[in-house]
Amino acid sequence: MLYLRFLKESFLFAWSAIVVNKLRTLLSLTGVMVGIFVISAVFTMVDSMEASLKDTFNMISDDVLFVQKWPWGPEGDGEYEWWKYFQRRQPSMRDMENLKGRLNNAQAIAFQVGDAGVASNRNNTMDNISIAGISNDYNQCVNLDIAEGRYFTEGEFNGGKNLAIIGADIADMLFPEGNVLGKEMKLKGLKVTVVGIFAREGSSIISDGFDKMAMVPARFAQRIMNVRELDSGIVVKVKEGSTNAQLKDEIVQQFRAIRKVRPKQENDFSINQMDMLTGFIDSVFTQVELVGWFIGIFAILVGCFSIANIMFVSVRERTKIIGIQKALGARNSFILQQFLFEAVALCIFGALLAFGLIALIVALINAMDIGLTVGIYFSRFLTAMIIAVASGLIAGIAPALQAARMDPVDAMRAK
Repeated sequence: MLYLRFLKESFLFAWSAIVVNKLRTLLSLTGVMVGIFVISAVFTMVDSMEASLKDTFNMISDDVLFVQKWPWGPEGDGEYEWWKYFQRRQPSMRDMENLKGRLNNAQAIAFQVGDAGVASNRNNTMDNISIAGISNDYNQCVNLDIAEGRYFTEGEFNGGKNLAIIGADIADMLFPEGNVLGKEMKLKGLKVTVVGIFAREGSSIISDGFDKMAMVPARFAQRIMNVRELDSGIVVKVKEGSTNAQLKDEIVQQFRAIRKVRPKQENDFSINQMDMLTGFIDSVFTQVELVGWFIGIFAILVGCFSIANIMFVSVRERTKIIGIQKALGARNSFILQQFLFEAVALCIFGALLAFGLIALIVALINAMDIGLTVGIYFSRFLTAMIIAVASGLIAGIAPALQAARMDPVDAMRAK
């Protein structure tokens, strides 16, 4: 109980010193506030951008493999040998059909090809939309959120029917009057009938997702796209009970046979999976975080020096008070705690001001709707508070020790 009373009195002394010297307190806060603001701002943007990027790929689970011409990263430990990948052939619908019956570890397999084009309906036109041609089992490999209407039937896929599932933005632009299902529109000049509308996703920092996409059967896509010259791929979902590694090995073996790749030749295709992409994203943002730490630590060190200087000034101003406290029986630990509390409190207030400024900036960014939802994570707030407390202890320890070690008689005689 005695220790708690001393702790309370130490805190009250520190608080009194902070309140009385408002200008000095404000100047002391600035250095720490800038440092914590830099680190926290970098963390806030990095976390928000990383979350936004990963949310973009949420429709694809980790047990889906992509057979494509281009790898998503260097194959092996070397550099990205684009000149080698450039010479490869794009996977085709025939490749997918030949591979389909050969995979024992696959639950579903589908073909996809993408292009950009113009969508129109009477006087309403939307440029540069994404057009995806897909085969029958694509919805078993990729999670498609269709808000209205339906998916294509197997007969519509096989017949290459001129049907489309469109994004919410396309529906709003081309059919402002509503009642979209069953109506006709044009994709690259050819008529298609709308049978479904994707749920609205909102834009991200890298794409508009499905909001500006029109999805059509792959055989119809061949009528409006030069499929051989466009990026295409085969999407394969792992069967329950099998692993990605088992399916990958099986695809390599069977697809080499389909492509007639000789035993000593390298693969003329790549097999990509989501953990390659998320791993790359993690590594990029880890580097960005390190840069933020590097800049922020220097700013915090400057702040610590400013706090330490102010604390030494505070010790000189309160020398007589320290002497009187010691003459009345105050222990060295009591004096030490006063100044440590003051230094830590200054740093915590600086951190709170920094987060208040960040919260204001976050609100402004979200109000501008730039395609990125920015949020402040509690773990980062906790990190900032720990940094603030550590900074206060580091900055305050030397002045506090100086105060605690004063001789009471000499302190009371000080001018």
